[in-house]
Amino acid sequence: MTKHLRHQGYWVSPKRTARLMRVMGLQAVTPKRRTTKSNPGHKVYPYLLRNVTIIRANQVWSADITYVPVDQGFMYLVAILDWFSRYVLSWQLSNTLDNIFCFRALERALVHKKPEIFNTDQGVQFTSHGFTKRLETAGVKISMDGRGCVFDNIFIERLWRTVKYEDIYLRNYATVIELEQGLDQYFRFYNNERFHQSLGYRTPVQVYYDCQ
Repeated sequence: MTKHLRHQGYWVSPKRTARLMRVMGLQAVTPKRRTTKSNPGHKVYPYLLRNVTIIRANQVWSADITYVPVDQGFMYLVAILDWFSRYVLSWQLSNTLDNIFCFRALERALVHKKPEIFNTDQGVQFTSHGFTKRLETAGVKISMDGRGCVFDNIFIERLWRTVKYEDIYLRNYATVIELEQGLDQYFRFYNNERFHQSLGYRTPVQVYYDCQ
């Protein structure tokens, strides 16, 4: 909005634009979907990462779900991320919030490696018996965010922001097939070509495989 006003000849700062929008009751129209639904009957595990220093690949993985708009609806996207390298180990799309697509993403990630700790929110998909049992069978410690503590899983929250602003919002995918193909291309780019300042201007794949 600030850039648009400046283009129209009104020299305003972003702060002034935001204040005027609040005064007028204006806000950006964005879809909001809740992806975290807990089940009181499921076991909730403690958060294990407070004051933990992440120093190597496969020390901590995390998973999260976000919604992705397509024409006439939404799809749900789950990704599993290595905290140290920011490497996306696997991802999966679904048109429902069942736990099947999360379990499939987990199986794909566990094909070659396993983490010491696996962190998620308290969503029913991640607290389900099948999901937690698979992790325990693999010898993985389970960690879960405190309720409402978005910073407990900050790295994957940053991933969602990156994916949406660099791909999804720009591409405006019309169909599920286009979305799936586009995400496949983007995650390949993200892992193999996108440099990260926090990684010393290296790519996630370089850091992930160099630090094992």
